[in-house]
Amino acid sequence: MSVAVIITTYNRPDALAAVLEGYLAQVRAPAEVLVADDGSTGETAQVVTGYAARAPFPLRHVWQEDLGFRAAAARNRALAAAQSDYILFTDGDCVPPADFVARHEDLAEPGCFLSGNRILLTEAFTRTVLDTHLPLHAWSLGRLLRARLQGDINRWLTLIRLPDTGWRRRAPERWRGVKTCNFSAWRADLLRVNGLDESYSGWGLEDSDLTIRLLHAGVKHKSARFAAPVFHLWHRENDRSRLEENQRTLEAVMAAGRIEARLGVAQYLQRV
Repeated sequence: MSVAVIITTYNRPDALAAVLEGYLAQVRAPAEVLVADDGSTGETAQVVTGYAARAPFPLRHVWQEDLGFRAAAARNRALAAAQSDYILFTDGDCVPPADFVARHEDLAEPGCFLSGNRILLTEAFTRTVLDTHLPLHAWSLGRLLRARLQGDINRWLTLIRLPDTGWRRRAPERWRGVKTCNFSAWRADLLRVNGLDESYSGWGLEDSDLTIRLLHAGVKHKSARFAAPVFHLWHRENDRSRLEENQRTLEAVMAAGRIEARLGVAQYLQRV
């Protein structure tokens, strides 16, 4: 089994650097990391080039022109370029603990996708982490507990590691709350549903759409909570002006039982 990590980013090179530090420190390195860049300027490319020279795995920069929020397209381009048989999606503001890749790999099983959760950092603590290059990925549970008591993070219980038992499969049809900042699935299953649907306009619900179509295809939800959290650096809320329109699109997908994305990864597979 080989794992590809796909990191979505847009013009936040300091956060991306903190995230890449976390992947360089993994106890079990991924087979490859692809930075899915939604049109960043050259500073992001410089960050990726610098880390590629240090990484013990292939690190590639998959860039697309900046035409507005198109995270689904960025992920699809990276998915098409990935060579591994298991895909771990995350974001360029989500710092992984040192065992993040290993835990996703250990929990993976045929016929399932995995969904983990986030530990949110405050704006002030995020600035401290980035300005002083704090190795958040290497912090002990005790140090993170102190951060929680100081109000720097919103939770710490999710850092407790629980075994892979039946409770992880107790909600096989769950899609609400699943986010592509901490999500993994078999590449073959993602290709079968044609990846993410780029027909969604602006921010919102394209990750729910992917999850629902996987469920329609018979791929079940498995929880990665209490196993593989990420540290989500603070950022301003995205523009949600298209959310209502995207909600109507999602409801149509649910009603129709659609499996394949209308505009998905297939268009890039032909170019690889």
